[in-house]
Amino acid sequence: MSTLRFHALKEAIGRKTVVVTEEERRSSLFGQNVFNQGTMLQYLTKDAYNSVIDATENGSKIDRRIADQIASAMKDWALSKGVTHYTHWFQPLTGATAEKHDAFFETIGNGQAIEKFGGGQLVQQEPDASSFPNGGIRNTFEARGYTAWDPTSPAFIYGTTLCIPTVFVAYTGEALDYKTPLLRALQAVDHAAADVAKYFDKNVKKVNASLGWEQEYFLIDRALADSRPDIVMAGRTLLGHASAKGQQLDDHYFGSIPNRALAFMSDLEKECMLLGIPVKTRHNEVAPNQFELAPIYEETNLAVDHNSLVMDIMGKVAAKHNFKVLLHEKPFAGVNGSGKHNNWSLSTNTGVNLLGPGKTPMSNLQFLTFFINTIKAIHDNEELMRAGIASASNDHRLGANEAPPAIMSVFIGEQLTAVLKELEGVTDGKLSPKEKTDLKLNVVGKIPEILLDNTDRNRTSPFAFTGNKFEFRAVGSTANCANPMTILNTIVAKQLVDFKKEVDALIEAKDLKKDEAIFNILREYIKHSKNILFEGNGYGEAWEKEAKKRGLSNNKTTPEALKAKVAKKNLELFEQMGVMNKVEAEARYEIEIEEYVMRIQIEGRVLGDIARNHVIPTAIKYQNMLISNVTGLKELYGADFKKYGKEQLDIIEEISHHISVINAKVNEMTQERKKANALEDTEQKAADYCNRVKPLFDEIRYSCDKLELLVDDELWPLTKYRELLFTR
Repeated sequence: MSTLRFHALKEAIGRKTVVVTEEERRSSLFGQNVFNQGTMLQYLTKDAYNSVIDATENGSKIDRRIADQIASAMKDWALSKGVTHYTHWFQPLTGATAEKHDAFFETIGNGQAIEKFGGGQLVQQEPDASSFPNGGIRNTFEARGYTAWDPTSPAFIYGTTLCIPTVFVAYTGEALDYKTPLLRALQAVDHAAADVAKYFDKNVKKVNASLGWEQEYFLIDRALADSRPDIVMAGRTLLGHASAKGQQLDDHYFGSIPNRALAFMSDLEKECMLLGIPVKTRHNEVAPNQFELAPIYEETNLAVDHNSLVMDIMGKVAAKHNFKVLLHEKPFAGVNGSGKHNNWSLSTNTGVNLLGPGKTPMSNLQFLTFFINTIKAIHDNEELMRAGIASASNDHRLGANEAPPAIMSVFIGEQLTAVLKELEGVTDGKLSPKEKTDLKLNVVGKIPEILLDNTDRNRTSPFAFTGNKFEFRAVGSTANCANPMTILNTIVAKQLVDFKKEVDALIEAKDLKKDEAIFNILREYIKHSKNILFEGNGYGEAWEKEAKKRGLSNNKTTPEALKAKVAKKNLELFEQMGVMNKVEAEARYEIEIEEYVMRIQIEGRVLGDIARNHVIPTAIKYQNMLISNVTGLKELYGADFKKYGKEQLDIIEEISHHISVINAKVNEMTQERKKANALEDTEQKAADYCNRVKPLFDEIRYSCDKLELLVDDELWPLTKYRELLFTR
């Protein structure tokens, strides 16, 4: 056994279980380190408080004089909690969070200093940040980037730093982050949904999109994880033979949480509570050492900030418990990967969930309106939805008999499917009194009863209705939720705008009552969108063939999928809805396609290094031991040695074969990388990495994993799956 692997195993086995104690109630900890409304009431003047609330709820601007008051109050609150620095906390297009810390400390001459933080420092900063991905938006001579305060997401304290959530934009004004387009998309869906909701309730003034994310992750002993170069450099294992026991017994799923993992979860939840992140659910997931964390639903912008923050906090808390959190969508072959289900809904300022049925036919017609419009939005933009969850890491997971396929479809359940079929058969034009009664009582009126048993039984659907919300299951565990949420809210906003225009035009042209016009439009939408509805098994060739007949796309790889982001109709969509201009949208495409290339490039280099510098030398060493053994047998038995050394000779020959394959395939992979790197066209480079470089990974891995089974366990240098997944 290699020295590194030996010490890693020894250290992991020697870990002491940490006993979980609950010192305080979670509710008493909640939001203690957040500059929330309760804190603002204590520290802000009435004018300043009202200004922040107005900005949060209505998007109004905050006066500079008021900003100075808010900054001073934030500083006083932060200093009272031992804070020394502040930072504009933002989400650049790297997928991670970013921060540059500045001290409150300022010199004032004569050897004196004060703590200072003004409105100008609160509202805007110039962190430079010239090295972040920009997709060609910024030239070197104008590489400055600016951060601007987002008052809709409250400031918080982490460690000894006051963190102020901000947007990040270029010198020329284009968005360079995930938050800016998301805020624009949320504003678009707010206005569009409110306009439609007024058909049913004139008191509706605002509609909020809500998000509840479910974060899956693996928890691996840090010493064992650090002993694997592939986990350290690529976030996943690039080789490794499956453990004899994996997840086939389903004994980990929802099982008793191991004490050491529970101690980590308890500390993580405490940190989340202090930061106002309403985490509520924790449980074992399907694969060994895989877990899930889920919060209570929140407004989408805040939920996205909280998920980004959680992913950062998880790593820091894990280090204290000698764990490493793996967020990669597929860190281990042969067991389930990790996703991040995005549960999405719309609710009004009057407290109504627009995707939940009510007690009256009119409220159920409202439900059907938003329900069917969402389905149509997915149908008309299924390729864009697929593009929103595309990444090199998520490609490993989609369709791997554990996650939804790359084909976008919508699951609504048999009962709601029957409701839509009945609505589809409604007479076009004015309804007779009997038709109105039958529709309201026999179809629409029964929706609440139907939804009582509308539990989601189809785990293969990428976009499923689950009672009072839609669940976008295809989102990857490493993803920033802002990307898919920007797309979803944009396409729904556009659909609702179109719907209102059609309804108003029908009322005016045919002198129909409002509910009759709505029914007629919805009826056409059902006919138009039925191909996206699918209740069956999303895995296998049967659905692929059926989806092709229906005209649905099946973009299995990221280079294929991302093209939808720069399709003419989608560029026009983003521009029309005020979410992104052409420059911003094309820049994001460029960044994501370049990231794909770099991810595969890094994995190829790491795999080649491990194969050549770890696996082959170890195999040769073991082979030499066998050769010495055979030589000894020949001296001992003479001409009869083959009778006693046949098995050793066979193993020697098999080892030679796999060494030869590995060496040849690593050479081939290196040459294909060089050819791809020489290409100037980024799209073609990504295609070559996808179709010519990446397939060689599996061939190299196959022979490496075979050698793992042949070579003496004492010599094998890499920590094995059975150790990574089952060492507590």
